[in-house]
Parts: sequence; C-alpha cells; structure tokens
Amino acid sequence: MIWREKRIVLAVLGVLLIANTLFFFTYRVQYEKRLQDLDTRLHSAEEQLQRAHNGRVSAEQQLAAYLKVQQDLQTLYNQRWATESQRLTALINEVKRLAVASQLVPRTYSFNKQEDTQAQKSGRIGTDTVIISFTVQGNYQQIRRLVNLLELSNQFVIIDAITLAGSGGSDSTLTMNLRLKTLFREPPRGAAVNQQM
Repeated sequence: MIWREKRIVLAVLGVLLIANTLFFFTYRVQYEKRLQDLDTRLHSAEEQLQRAHNGRVSAEQQLAAYLKVQQDLQTLYNQRWATESQRLTALINEVKRLAVASQLVPRTYSFNKQEDTQAQKSGRIGTDTVIISFTVQGNYQQIRRLVNLLELSNQFVIIDAITLAGSGGSDSTLTMNLRLKTLFREPPRGAAVNQQM
C-alpha cells in the first residue's frame, strides 16, 4: 500500500496539516481579538472626536456670545454712557422735546452732578450721575404721556422719583415733580488733561 511506502511524507504532511490547523485557529482567534481591539479603539476615537467637535462648537458659540456681549458693552459704554461733554446737551434736548410732545413744558430745570469718588480713589474709570429735576402741571393723560415717552426714549435716562399732587379743586390739574437720573462715564485721564490745556 501506498501509505506505507510514503509514510514519512504522509507523517510530515500530517504534522504540517496539524501545525497549520493550530496556527490557523490561533491566528484567527488572535486576529479577531486584534480586530475587536481595533474596532473598540476606532469607536473610542470617534467618540473622542465627536466630543472634541462638540466642545469646539460650544467654545465657538461661547466666543461668539462673548464677542457680542463685548460689542454691546462697548456700544453701551461709548454711546449710551458717553462722557458728559458728548451726551449731556442731547439728553437735555431730548427731555425738553418729550416735555413739549406731552404738552407739559416746565418753567425751570435743576441739575445736580454726583461723582463716583470710590472709582477716583482707586484709579478706575468711574461714572458721574447727573440728576435732572423739574415740575410740570397738567392732566392725567399728559403726565402719563410724558412718563411713557421718557421710558421709551433712546437716551439712557432713569425715572428716579415721581411725586404727584392734585389741586383739590373741581379741575383735574395735577402737579408732578419728576426726578430723572442718567449716568455718564468719566473721560479717560489723558483726555481730561488734554481738554483742560
């Protein structure tokens, strides 16, 4: 029989077959394990990339919001809270215009300025508060219109105090004492020195 004559060759082939089978199964198990590890690492890297992408988008949104707030603050600081020399005349004209629009023209206006002494002591740029007070007489609709116009004004003005008094007679004339307050930023120290020279 042939297998007896070729026994050595068949034994070598059998050993090779067994070795290849063992190698195949061990390699396959190890290869599958490595594939699973690579898949796990890929999945983990994709999750990390997604988290990094979400973090970047969130940071960009925060930066955009910060820049918007910074721009709004600059607008508020430079336009609404401009220095007294830049905005006081416009504010007085606005108050007078609104008084005329509501048909309540005061006879006199009084002005009072309060400086931010704590900011001056610490060397920071502070604010000055200007209080405008006046008295008007008119009916309820006129007084209400004036208060409404002041609240809707584009100027930065705060209604600080209102006192109303009736005449007590048959006519519906009311007397209103109104105190308005506004803020002005102090000019930078160098600008104040330049303006004085």
